[in-house]
Amino acid sequence: MNARYVRLPLAVAIGALVFTAGASADTAAPHAMPGHGHAPAATVLAAAAGATATPLPAPAGVKRYELHTNIVDGKMVFIDDKAQVNPTLQAQVGDTLEIVLESGEGAEHDFVSPDLGIASPKFSASTGKVTVRVKVDKPGSFSYWCSIPGHRQIGMEGKLEITGDAIAKAPATGESSRSALAIYTPAPVPQRPVDPAAVSVAADPAAVPAPVGARAPGRLKYRMETVELPGKLDDGTTFTYWTFDRKVPGPMLRARVGDTVELTLANARDSKMIHSIDLHAVTGGHGGGEHTQVAPGQEKTITFKGLNPGLYVYHCATPLVPQHIAAGMYGMILVEPEGGLPKVDREYYVMQGDMYTARPNGAKGHQDPDLDKMANELPDYYVFNGEVGALSKTHKLKANVGETVRVYFGVGGPNKISSFHIIGEIFDKVYSEASLTGVKNDVQTTLVPPGGAAIVELKVQHPGTYVLVDHALSRAGKGAVGLLEVAGTPEPGVYRAGAAQ
Repeated sequence: MNARYVRLPLAVAIGALVFTAGASADTAAPHAMPGHGHAPAATVLAAAAGATATPLPAPAGVKRYELHTNIVDGKMVFIDDKAQVNPTLQAQVGDTLEIVLESGEGAEHDFVSPDLGIASPKFSASTGKVTVRVKVDKPGSFSYWCSIPGHRQIGMEGKLEITGDAIAKAPATGESSRSALAIYTPAPVPQRPVDPAAVSVAADPAAVPAPVGARAPGRLKYRMETVELPGKLDDGTTFTYWTFDRKVPGPMLRARVGDTVELTLANARDSKMIHSIDLHAVTGGHGGGEHTQVAPGQEKTITFKGLNPGLYVYHCATPLVPQHIAAGMYGMILVEPEGGLPKVDREYYVMQGDMYTARPNGAKGHQDPDLDKMANELPDYYVFNGEVGALSKTHKLKANVGETVRVYFGVGGPNKISSFHIIGEIFDKVYSEASLTGVKNDVQTTLVPPGGAAIVELKVQHPGTYVLVDHALSRAGKGAVGLLEVAGTPEPGVYRAGAAQ
């Protein structure tokens, strides 16, 4: 890679966190269809082989440009053959504008300029080059950009300068008879069939690494892969998840204070997006997000020291950050204190997330993400471990009477706080905000913010089914339900149906 292409710093990523629903018409334009109004529809062609100049040699009346994408000085950009970043493309009214596009870093992109009717297909390392062609019929200064969420905000935007006089156009047949309601009423969201390749992405809550114990500090190596895959969101409903190691949440990592951790993050070759990791347990490098912006088919490594005990969230830190999180890219790392944590009988790993879909909760078929709902914090689903039924159908927590259960609970978010509660039980101990230096006793419900965690412990004394919920109870109807099944003989006097004997 050329030395001028540098890693994407999280400081820039933070600038792309805000995705406002009240966007300008220019911002909303990627959703407009070319060919509406007076803009001519662009045609998609096979890429010209060996084209390298900017502008490229072309027949009279054709302006040909070649652009590729990459990361330059911390921004995601378009680059021409002279290494100009987001170059201004020039043409005259009547010219045919031809643009050859290629993904330089391998991630998925597109190229749109709705006012000129330009909308390329998506392109990536797997598609190779694509070309769009349009005959320009009006002068002016027009923006072009990548409409993949977050890419425009992180730098992928330039100008098209068109000179000359506008070409008069006859109104389209029937245009005058179209009602304003027909023009401005948005089309309904189409129903897509379920993805037959969908699998369960629900992480097993019992998949907790072994306790650290009383060992000395050491060196640990972890390797994780970011994978985009179709998953089962609900009965009869699928969703394209972005994951760490194919599960939601990603794997629980476990270390102790003083350990040196070497973490390698790989991005699957068939990914369409760049991914990264920000671990809240890491001091420096934006939690690792500064140095783990990984293109498809690549990998990067960071090394950090566990300085503070606690239970910490990690998540993807690539724009749009909340979109990556809402798609499933979160998990937790436990940094145990010197000597380890007190022994318990069972440990479980549970995380809550809020999800935003184009069609409402319960709609059958394949759901697409809805970024306007995400920006307005209006979730369609609340899930434990990634999917509806993850902890009530796919997996369940289990214990026997007399055992002490510890739950490592976190909220990936991206937006909503959780009021974590287990119906029919009381938390004997709560490590509030996952701080291991202070313990609360006898707690009914504990608040956990997005990007935060808590550790709860309870001794089970009566058999039955106990229900994990967010006590904002309307969310149970949107998926936030889990089950703890307790077997065994009840302890005398704790509970009975009916009057005392």
